[in-house]
Amino acid sequence: MTSILTLLEGPQTLGRGRRFWSGFALVVAAASAYPLFADGYDVGNNVYFFNWTFMALGLCLIWGYGGSLSFGQTAFFGIAGYAYGVLTINLGDAYGLTLFALVAAVLISAVCAAILGYFLFFGRISGVFLGIVTLSVTLVMERFISQTAGPEWHIGTARLNGFNGMGAMPSLTIPWPGGPIVLFPDVALYYVTLVLLILVYLGLRMLVNSRFGNVIVAIRENPQRAEMLGYDVRKYQLGTFIIGSSLAGLSGVLYTSWGNYITPASMGMTAASLPIVWVAVGGRSDLTTTLFGSFLVLIGFQALTIYGSQYALVVMGALLVLTVLVAPSGIVASAVLLVSKRWMRKKPQSGEVS
Repeated sequence: MTSILTLLEGPQTLGRGRRFWSGFALVVAAASAYPLFADGYDVGNNVYFFNWTFMALGLCLIWGYGGSLSFGQTAFFGIAGYAYGVLTINLGDAYGLTLFALVAAVLISAVCAAILGYFLFFGRISGVFLGIVTLSVTLVMERFISQTAGPEWHIGTARLNGFNGMGAMPSLTIPWPGGPIVLFPDVALYYVTLVLLILVYLGLRMLVNSRFGNVIVAIRENPQRAEMLGYDVRKYQLGTFIIGSSLAGLSGVLYTSWGNYITPASMGMTAASLPIVWVAVGGRSDLTTTLFGSFLVLIGFQALTIYGSQYALVVMGALLVLTVLVAPSGIVASAVLLVSKRWMRKKPQSGEVS
C-alpha cells in the first residue's frame, strides 16, 4: 500500500497529501453524481469529452514526459477507430465481441506505433524532424482513407467509404445474464468511460513516478547523460511512444463506438494539431493539468463551433500562441504553481499571527 501511494505521489506529478486526494475524491464524486441532475444529451456529450482526454494523456506522456513532439496521435486514433469498425461490422455485437474488438483495435494501433516508433527512434530521428515525420504519416493516412470510396475498398462486409466515412458499426455491448447491456451515449457509457478514465489517470501517475518514468524524464532533460549512465534511450523512447499512441487508439475506439461513425477528417491537419493545443494549454509536464486543461479547452472549443464556428480555429491558434509567449509551461500549470506559491507565503504569516 505504501509503495502504491509513493508512486501516486512521486516527484514527477503535481498533487500529494490529504488535501489533494480529498479534492480528487470530491471531483470524482461530483462527476459520479452529474448524470443524476443532467439530461441524456448532456451526459452523452460529456462522454464525448472524456473520449478525447485519453489521447491528450497519451500525448502528455510522449511529449511532456518523454520530450518527443508527436503529431501522430490522430493517426493511431483513426487506425484503431477503423479497426473497431471493421471488426464489429464483420463479427457483430453478440457474446461480448465488441469488447474483443476494442482490445484488438487498441493492440493494432500499438503494433503500428511500434513499427513507426522503431524506425523513428532507432533511426535517431528527434526534435522537429520527429514532429515532421509523424505529421507526414498522419496526413498520408488521411489521404489514403479518403480515396477508398469505391466498392472495391472493403474488408469483409465492412466498406471503408472514403471521405464519406464508415458508419453502422455497433456500440460497445456488455454480455449480461438478463440480456446484453448496449452502451449507447447515455448514463451507462458515461460511468464506464469515467471509471476507465480514472484508472488510466492513476495508472499513468504510477508509471511516470516509477523507475521507467524517472528514466524517460532524464532522457527528456539530457539524452546523452542518460545514455552515458547505461540506459538504452531508444528503448525507453519507443516504449513511451507505444503507450501514448495506444491511448490515442483507445480514444479512437471509444469515439467510434460512441457515435457509430468515423471519417478520414479525424486524421486531418486540423485534427492532428488540436491535441497539441489541449496539452500545451493544460501543461504538458503534468498529467493532472493536462487532464483538467484539455477538458476545459474541449468544452470551450465545442461552444465556439456551435455559436461561432468561423472563429473556433482562430481562437485555438491564438490560445496556443498566447500559451507559448506568456505561459510556456501551460496556462493551467502556471496558475496552479502561482496559487501554491501564494499559499506557501501566507502559511507562515498565519502561524505568526496565531
